[in-house]
Amino acid sequence: MGQKYKVSVQNTDGLKSDISFNCDEDVSVLHAMIHAGQGPIWHGCCGGACGVCKARIISGDFYAFKPMSAAHVSETEKKEGMVLLCCVQPRSDMLIAQG
Repeated sequence: MGQKYKVSVQNTDGLKSDISFNCDEDVSVLHAMIHAGQGPIWHGCCGGACGVCKARIISGDFYAFKPMSAAHVSETEKKEGMVLLCCVQPRSDMLIAQG
C-alpha cells in the first residue's frame, strides 16, 4: 500500500468547520471523499466528463492520472489550481475548496 495523505475541504457554505479525510496516493481524491462519507464537493459521473467535481487546490501537490475535460477546466483554470477531483490523486496533504 502507498502513502496516505490528509485532504481538507475549506470551510464553505456556512459549515461549522473544515472537513478532512484520508486519501491513498493511488486513489482519486473524489473516490476517497465519497468512501469516507465526507463532502461538500458535489459529484456526478466520477469519470471526468461532467465537470461537477470541479474544485480548487489551495495547497498541496497532486498527480492528474487522467485527462481533465477542457470543456470543464481550461488551461488558465488549471494554472490557477482548478481540477476535477475524480482525475487527481494526492502527492502531499492538500487543502481544497469547491470550484
